[in-house]
Amino acid sequence: MNHRQAPPIDAEQAERPLRIAIGSIVEGESKDRGGILLSSFDPASATFGEVTLGARYGNSATFLCLHPTLPLLYSVGRSDQFPDGSVAVFAINARSLDLRSEASSGGSTPCHLAIDEFGATLAVANYDDGTTYTLALDERGLPISTFSTRTIGGGPSPNRQEGSHPHGVYFRGKTLHVPDLELDRIQCWTIQDARPEWETLSVWQSVPGAGPRHMAFSPDGRHAYVANELDSTVSALTINAGSGCFETINHVSTLPEGEVVNNTTAEIAIHPNGRFVYVSNRGHDSIAVFARDAGSGELKRILVAPAGGKNPRHFVISPDANWILCAHQDSDTIVALPLDGKSGMIGNAVAAISCPKPICVIFLE
Repeated sequence: MNHRQAPPIDAEQAERPLRIAIGSIVEGESKDRGGILLSSFDPASATFGEVTLGARYGNSATFLCLHPTLPLLYSVGRSDQFPDGSVAVFAINARSLDLRSEASSGGSTPCHLAIDEFGATLAVANYDDGTTYTLALDERGLPISTFSTRTIGGGPSPNRQEGSHPHGVYFRGKTLHVPDLELDRIQCWTIQDARPEWETLSVWQSVPGAGPRHMAFSPDGRHAYVANELDSTVSALTINAGSGCFETINHVSTLPEGEVVNNTTAEIAIHPNGRFVYVSNRGHDSIAVFARDAGSGELKRILVAPAGGKNPRHFVISPDANWILCAHQDSDTIVALPLDGKSGMIGNAVAAISCPKPICVIFLE
């Protein structure tokens, strides 16, 4: 439904390290090191491998995703050819990434991308100018045509919500969901031949000033969960299978009771067993853990654990579901946090690697 993750590991995979890719923003004197970094993580020994440069990509490779069937990696960022925003396609090789295609992101400052389960459509959220962009992909996974739509409006927070700022794109079948941080809503369109229909399928409106950022769907397809950046909450939503509309179940804070701190949320993920939801806090520098009621979809916060670094921008659950790899933008590290699928609890970081300004980390296998 969302970005493809590697399938559960088999016995052979469990005996060797798994490759990971890291999107990073590099500035100043380290600009020549910019691009997509590669490393590995061994779930058995909880150790990282050497960090190497997989491919140069300007000085900004932010969010990454995988093609659902082909050995291709996609990235949004900025490049010399497309300084406002670009989408790049890389072939995944044993030791490197080879650039196959590059196109405009259709807007300014792309921050998120996703590919539908059919491998036919790629969507991009362009934060600065409020443009959601879609690209049709051919059988090789390369862009062949484009179409864009723009959402205009503003939210109640004058400092952060002066106009439309989509912060995520998520496919669910033929429906594209776009959380808009500034409009306090999720826009939903149906996709036909890589074109979002002009008529919005549905709109979910959040609490004013919440700032929906990223979202995730439950494995059973009945519920959606939204990390609200501006008010440090997570929203539990039920999905109407007929209309595709969302209805609110509950909102829960991602911070400990009574905690007062300058904080914004970032990433959200659901455990493969569907029992737990995880949201990262930037400022509090933690990961909030929520128990999920499979029947009602309601969330209850059960833990707020240290994330092991500063500004946990993104994290991913390992294919064996025993680890969380968390990318810390401001401490220039990626750490491994043990994960207990029975209790949902997260342990303290047991391993770390250094890399410049990590924005996104994903498993390649």
